[in-house]
Amino acid sequence: MEKKKIGVLTGGGDAPGLNAVIRAVVVKGEKLGYEIIGIKDGWRGLLNKNVEEISIDKVEDIHREGGTILGTSRTNPYKEEGGEQKAIENMNQLGLHALVAIGGDDTLGVANKLSKKGVKVVGVPKTIDNDLSATDICFGFDTAINRVSEAIDSLHTTAKSHHRVLVVEVMGRHAGWIALEGGIAGGAHVILIPEEPFNIDEVCKVINKRKENGKLYSIIAVAEGALPKGGDLPASCESKQAGKFFTQSEGTDSFGHVKLGGIAKALEKEIENRTGIETRSVILGHLQRGGSPSAFDRYFATRLGLKAIDMVKKEEFGKMAALRKGELVSVPLEEAVGEIRVVNNDLLEEAKVFFG
Repeated sequence: MEKKKIGVLTGGGDAPGLNAVIRAVVVKGEKLGYEIIGIKDGWRGLLNKNVEEISIDKVEDIHREGGTILGTSRTNPYKEEGGEQKAIENMNQLGLHALVAIGGDDTLGVANKLSKKGVKVVGVPKTIDNDLSATDICFGFDTAINRVSEAIDSLHTTAKSHHRVLVVEVMGRHAGWIALEGGIAGGAHVILIPEEPFNIDEVCKVINKRKENGKLYSIIAVAEGALPKGGDLPASCESKQAGKFFTQSEGTDSFGHVKLGGIAKALEKEIENRTGIETRSVILGHLQRGGSPSAFDRYFATRLGLKAIDMVKKEEFGKMAALRKGELVSVPLEEAVGEIRVVNNDLLEEAKVFFG
């Protein structure tokens, strides 16, 4: 009897733990009698029929590695002419019984649309921003906040030695989970997140008060999507804005997202002008999601992969594996991509105890 083929792809930004999911899908999938087909470079690979069979031997140790052995892209089939139909036809031509899509809001949004057209798809949540709805946590986030915490730990010594303010920019377009948790763990003196527009005068007040108290340095952790109240750039800043965001360049990706970056540089100039204290910016960028995953992310991603293949076996299609109150469950993809999970006000107020 011919084995059923299960496709697996990784889309969007890479995140530590992707390979652990792939490994779990392959190992358990083979033991359940499936043939696992890896789709290269996310949805682009499905549109181009760029695939390969993946065996247990190939994935034996990949859970320890960052990135994804399948490659990834931000390709959106719905921005390609005839993309939806081509994806469906290619799945049929490749003989895929079902598809495991590993990704964030964009990747799973495509999976949700395809599911409504009859594609048998199961989702696995992935985003270091930890902003995907319907799950308590996403793999990759733990590694990211550890990276941020370690970086801020290191920056304390140089900031203290030079009596400087250091502004550390971390990822977080709409949600400030990385800045909040990584900032608290690293001992940042101010944390700025997208959920609450900040007042630059208040930030400078904290810095000046620390100086008056003999603390001649400060660390500011800021999410890339954070903005001053009113959303306007201070006159002294030279960073670009696209709409309401600070951006690195003009244009958007296939999902309509601008490339964020520049809030730390803007704050660097404004803080130095207002306080007279030498200020420098540090943008952690891809360091947050590169390298080997933490032990938690290896284990959690593995469990999600096992859950995903179980969902395929039980034909729980159009759903996503999720963690809720310590239990792995399946939730509708529609629910997973319906809204962004943001930091609630209580958690931010809790963090403010440490500001200053």
